[in-house]
Amino acid sequence: MPDMMDDDKITPSSEEEIRNIIQKFETMKRNNANYFFDVIEFETIIDFYLENNNAIRAFEAATLASEQHPNSVSIQLRKARVLLERGRAVETLGILKRLENIEPGNHEVYIAKGTALGMLGDIQGAKKMFDYALTLDSDDVENILFSITSVLQNLNYYEHLIPYLLRLIDLEPEYKAHLYDLAYAYEKTGDFSKSIQYYKKYLEEEPFSDSAWYNLGIIYNKMDQYEKALEAYDFALAINSNNTFALFNKGNILNTLERYGEAVSVYHEYLENEPDSFEALTYLGECYEKIDEIVLAKKYYQEAIEIEPEYPEPWIGLGVLELKNNNPDDSLIYLRKAVRIDDENPEIWYFLGKAHYMKGEKKAAIRCYREALKIDAYFSDAWIDLGKIILENKLVSKALPYLEKAYKIIGDIPGINYLLASVYLHSGNYEKSFIHLSAALEADKELFNEFLAMFPVKLYNKKIKKLLENLNLL
Repeated sequence: MPDMMDDDKITPSSEEEIRNIIQKFETMKRNNANYFFDVIEFETIIDFYLENNNAIRAFEAATLASEQHPNSVSIQLRKARVLLERGRAVETLGILKRLENIEPGNHEVYIAKGTALGMLGDIQGAKKMFDYALTLDSDDVENILFSITSVLQNLNYYEHLIPYLLRLIDLEPEYKAHLYDLAYAYEKTGDFSKSIQYYKKYLEEEPFSDSAWYNLGIIYNKMDQYEKALEAYDFALAINSNNTFALFNKGNILNTLERYGEAVSVYHEYLENEPDSFEALTYLGECYEKIDEIVLAKKYYQEAIEIEPEYPEPWIGLGVLELKNNNPDDSLIYLRKAVRIDDENPEIWYFLGKAHYMKGEKKAAIRCYREALKIDAYFSDAWIDLGKIILENKLVSKALPYLEKAYKIIGDIPGINYLLASVYLHSGNYEKSFIHLSAALEADKELFNEFLAMFPVKLYNKKIKKLLENLNLL
């Protein structure tokens, strides 16, 4: 029986030697035979398949290797890695428990065990194994740390990854990729200032990394620092004009900044590379709509629908265009299609309400606004339009019970407080109007200007007038 410690052998080094071993294994599989391979050959075979992401062949090789060399620690370790690749963490722990007893000083055993525990959600147990592995070989700390950080990255444990990466950077300051990984980890944990700091450090060393500039652009975008985001995307594109992600994001920022003409050019450039992007076609249609190029807006909305008919946004776009053109019947056709695709989008219900109201269908309009507000109680435009219907159609007495019931359910949302304050003001209940108006102003004072038409000055009493004067709203 072979000894538990593997014999020292020369590992195959040349590509030809490795190719010959792999060919021998492949021939065996084709012939449904059972050839003998020594430990080193099996290590080569298993490593080859793992490196080439062929988990099935790696598992087949590891299984056969375990049968032929059941006492080989290196084979059992590789089998553990193969099982981890297949997500079989519990089975892996069984193998590693035996290996711990055989080679208690082998750091690879504890890294594998930490990986298995991490996969099972026991991050504290995983860290305990990783930290123990780091105590076992003072001459190989860098490689152990690199293995640990790779595992934590793959498992998306970014918060726990950061301390190990910082330690690795101290040991290997010349290896700049660690800075990139650290910046990305901070980005994932939401620490954007630290992320920017390390991306900039990385870019000082690697200024032509378009991916780093691109990631920097994403962070600035998340922080609403749009000009800096645009600058970062422009650097990414200057380095790599084929970075279509940067191009697409640049177009979206220009769209957000209402620089529609510039956005149009960018979206067209993006579509030259990605002609089937229904999202880009939709956003292009939106930009043309904003600059009143209605024919082109319709053209691109329709092209988006041809590519992906189950994407709701271009249907919404067409519905809104018809609303603007006072064609509620046509608008309803498009918006009903959109709501069938996505009935959890409050914006669609809101526009459906506007279309119904344009047709004089008040009950249907109210129902649609209520649906929008069920989904998003902070949808101020829906509260405003609902209030207009109530006031214009003298529905105050009928609406009050519904609004009070809704208020009890959703609580102190600015929109419903402004609406209740207005409705009570029109009904002459100044005390309740004051209470709801005070709550609304405390939550969102700036929103008052959007509801202003619902608060005619002639209806104010002294208390309400003073409240608004003190807040410089009169």
